Amino acid sequence: MKAAPSTAALFLLLLLLLAGCAAPADAKHPAAPAPSVSAAASAADPRIRGWAVRLRTAQNGELARLRPLLARMGLPDTNAHEGHDMPGMVTEHDLEQARAVEGRAFDRLFTALIRDHLRQSAQVSRSETESGTRPDAKRLATALVSARKAELTELDRLPGPSGVAG
Repeated sequence: MKAAPSTAALFLLLLLLLAGCAAPADAKHPAAPAPSVSAAASAADPRIRGWAVRLRTAQNGELARLRPLLARMGLPDTNAHEGHDMPGMVTEHDLEQARAVEGRAFDRLFTALIRDHLRQSAQVSRSETESGTRPDAKRLATALVSARKAELTELDRLPGPSGVAG
């Protein structure tokens, strides 16, 4: 019987899944640009465009830390849950909606989608900090909790449904 995956393995796989939702399109998924990539090009408000660029840069750095940890644990660098509708995941329907709107409507949709993504990533990371056993995974999780808190705080300052700017 195969052993159940460790909490660190589940944490890392969920992070990879969530990161995939924000990662730029690549050779494996060329038709699905990430919300942060789309926002960097499509947002009407320059503050949202700039924030999306900073978020994409930060998440690229996180992926650079995540992938070696996956390799050390012998885990695949693939999205085992592709096509599943999970909290914080941007669905194909969401991407279709994003392609169909522009201007402030795009900005509102983007900020709502990315807020859900960031909250879910923070929740998954907090679970690892509380229940994980691998020090390297817990260090990454702790860093991600802090990053998500800062990103959500900055997002709340941007124009949108719950932002204060207008």
